[in-house]
This record gives sequence, C-alpha cells and structure tokens, in this order.
Amino acid sequence: MVRSESVVMSVQNVKKRIGNKEIIKGISFEVYGGEIFGFLGPNGSGKTTTIRMLVGLIKPTSGRVEMCGYDVEKHHNEALAHVGCIVENPEMYPYLTGWENLEHFARMLDDVGEDRIQEVVNTVGMDARIHDKVKTYSLGMRQRLGIAQALLGRPKLLILDEPTNGLDPQGIKEMRHFIRKLAEGGLSLFVSSHLLSEIQQMCDRVAIISHGEVMQVGKVEDLIAAAGSRVIWKVAPIDQAIAIIEQDESIQVFQSTNAQSESHFVSPVDPQELVTAMNTEDVAGLNAKFIQAGVQVFAIETRNPTLEDLFLSVTEGGSIE
Repeated sequence: MVRSESVVMSVQNVKKRIGNKEIIKGISFEVYGGEIFGFLGPNGSGKTTTIRMLVGLIKPTSGRVEMCGYDVEKHHNEALAHVGCIVENPEMYPYLTGWENLEHFARMLDDVGEDRIQEVVNTVGMDARIHDKVKTYSLGMRQRLGIAQALLGRPKLLILDEPTNGLDPQGIKEMRHFIRKLAEGGLSLFVSSHLLSEIQQMCDRVAIISHGEVMQVGKVEDLIAAAGSRVIWKVAPIDQAIAIIEQDESIQVFQSTNAQSESHFVSPVDPQELVTAMNTEDVAGLNAKFIQAGVQVFAIETRNPTLEDLFLSVTEGGSIE
C-alpha cells in the first residue's frame, strides 16, 4: 500500500431518515490516499444507502460527506470530479466496442481524449479486446471496462460495489490483484463486498456496519487481533477439566451448549472438546495442571479468528449482503 495521510473521503456523523425510520444512525469514517477500504454489512444494515449518499444519489438527513475537502452536497460537481464509481453492474452499450463505449463516456468529461482512453485501456489490461463488441465480453472483462470508464476522469477515489460479484475463482483472483495494483499506483479504493475472505486479503482497513451504525473501523489485522484467539482442548474427563479451568478467572471456557452465543467463531461439537479464551502463553501451564490431575489431553489446537468470525461477532450473526 502506498498510503498517504491525506484524507480522500470523509464521512462525518451522517444520518438518513426515511419517514419515521432512521436508516443510518450517525456513521463516521475516513478513507486515506492510496488505501483499499472495505465496507461490510449484513442485509438491511444500510450499506447500499450509504454508498448512494457517498456519490450524491440521495441526500443525507444530516452530517457531511466530503471528497478531497469538498462537501458532496454543497459543492457537488467539485467533489465528484475526484470520484469514479461503479454501483452494482457497469452499464455498457453491448453493440458498441469497448473503445466506442469509452469514447462515448469521454465526451461527457473535460480534457479526456484518445490518449487518456488508451491510458486507461492499458491500465485495465484490455488492449487485445478493446475493439471487440461488448456483447462478446465475459463478465470479468465487462467489469474491467466499467473500471476503465470510471478511471477516465483521473479520480483520486474509486468506489466499487461488489466488484467480484458473479466472477469465477480465477476471475476473483485476477480482480483482487488488479485492485491492489491500482492502489499501489496511489489510487484510493472503497470496496463493498459480500466475500469476506476476499476483503481480508484485499483491504488495508475495513468498516463494519450493522443496523445503520458503524460498529468497528480499523486495520484488518488489528481488528482480528483484538478479537483474540481460542485454544481448543480435547480432554477426558471433561467435567474435571472444566473444574480445573474455572479455578483461573483469566480463562473463559465454552462448551457446545454456550459456544454459539459466546465464543462466536469456534463451536465445539465433540463431547470431549472444550474451547477456551486465554493467553496462548498460559497453554503449557494449563496442560501441566491437567496432566497432574490425571486429565487425559488428546489434542490442543490454537485457532485465530478470520474477518468472517469478527463480522459475525460484531453483527450478532447477521447475514451478508
């Protein structure tokens, strides 16, 4: 990541009320220069509403959205001049070639001629097929052409809504590397996706939204580390093991009866299995206590959370858009 401390997008206490219902409840976050920022939320969380407010398609009830220091509502044209955006699927003219589509959109922009069109074609790797008709393109190629269109105006921020949606595994991998390449060139990217594993591999920071509120914002690795790891024990007799663990207040233990509601990302199903939240440095000491007490230890496994685990934890298991 070629990140700078300059704020490319600032969302400040944005709220959206429709009728008597508050859809967005005062969300705030910032996107910095050269970073890939992930935006995650379960169904009904307000993710799509937020994206539409970011690009001025709907107005917030209160709060501010700024692009490179310009208020999107008060200085709409100046603000959005710094933004390229693809919301849902890119819309192209299928009976025109890729180049002809880009020419059409270039006419709507100032100072965008053939040189700039060729530049974005090179950027998205479409040289070999740009003069073919769009109707012959694969989904991945149409996504790349849509990104080329969004890049025509030389934006500082690119907003992508579900850029890997519908792609096969190879296409997803290629899109991930392509997005990373754009960020390495200094472009900021705001990416919404339902593929949490992809967001974890792709993004530098994330915001998790639920019920119209941003629950957590931060670097992916920091959020995961803060969630803590779990140590899984396969032991017998299990009651005796639990009694030993409960003598140490710093260790939390989960069984199959309470793991779903409390441990979030590890659910023991084996009757001889326990899950503990504890410092991994204390594993050897607890193991020694088990052996001394005659508890049989068949296996010990340390499991770190994933972004999906964290997501389910902070959104209380909400489904993903």
